[in-house]
Amino acid sequence: MKASTDPGSARPTIYDVANRAGVSKSLVSLVLRGSPNVSGARRKAVQTAIDELGYRPSRAASALAANKTRSIGLLIDDFHNPWFVEALRGLRSVLDPAGWNVTVADLQLEALSGRNPLDGFLAMHVDGLIIAAEPHAASPLRKLDVPFVVAGVRELDAGTADVVASDEVQGAQLAVEHLVQLGHTRIAHLTGQGGSARARRDGYLRGIAAAGLQALLAGESGETTEEAGYLAARELLEGHPGVTAVFAANDTMALGALAALKEQGLRTPADVSVVGYDNTALAESRYLNLTSIDSHNASIGAEAAHALLGRITEPKGPRRQLLLAPSLIARGSTAPSPA
Repeated sequence: MKASTDPGSARPTIYDVANRAGVSKSLVSLVLRGSPNVSGARRKAVQTAIDELGYRPSRAASALAANKTRSIGLLIDDFHNPWFVEALRGLRSVLDPAGWNVTVADLQLEALSGRNPLDGFLAMHVDGLIIAAEPHAASPLRKLDVPFVVAGVRELDAGTADVVASDEVQGAQLAVEHLVQLGHTRIAHLTGQGGSARARRDGYLRGIAAAGLQALLAGESGETTEEAGYLAARELLEGHPGVTAVFAANDTMALGALAALKEQGLRTPADVSVVGYDNTALAESRYLNLTSIDSHNASIGAEAAHALLGRITEPKGPRRQLLLAPSLIARGSTAPSPA
């Protein structure tokens, strides 16, 4: 069999590589798998043939032969949430160099079509899953027959699954402590539904109780979007006009709160200090310059990837529960209390 040099012909196959290198197809397969049982001369001949022909192995064929797709499914809540950007960056920093492919599904988008994203991942025969969402619309996780890891604090029954998250109760307490140290005594919290929001709300309540202050909550039954932050802040300001500090469940909600404050003629931080959560690119922007809790989302992604690879290698190994310590990044949206 001769390899074609016609640019318009079909792409080269493993047989073309074997023919060019003067070896068998099975030996080419050994080289592609990195087997040590190939002499240096033959390995070089195969690699030269691969380079000359521009051969690219078929991932589908390799997956079929190895019973592995080297693919990971990542389930997220919403592409609009910047939390996932950093988490995905950390995830890929581990998986990309190791030759794993990542496919992302958004629960909100999939819900519009009536599809279950977990079913889609299973149909793709992914080797593992990372759950970074509240899968209320998904199948029970206990019934999954594929290794999976939960990333972030979630309201789900994950059984004895590996979990990698930030200590969000501690993070919220850091936010309250920061505002108390600045002299604020009327500190409100914009919250919402979901595991992370609940944990951050619990941390806020603990911090407020420790400081001997009154808890002021808004948005408990809503989402944690920019619009939800705006509406919750308006509700808060109407019911508690004396508030001097607002702690939002995430940076996106904080953005909505800032809009509501501006609409009411209130300056940040001169009149009302604002703290967000997640330390996203929004918080880091020069325009917002938002004080925020850094939950180290890239590290969560990277550690979740390590945990999943370990689970794929040792399905029956001990379960891992890892909580990363958050930190507060003080910026220009917080200042001493005006009263």
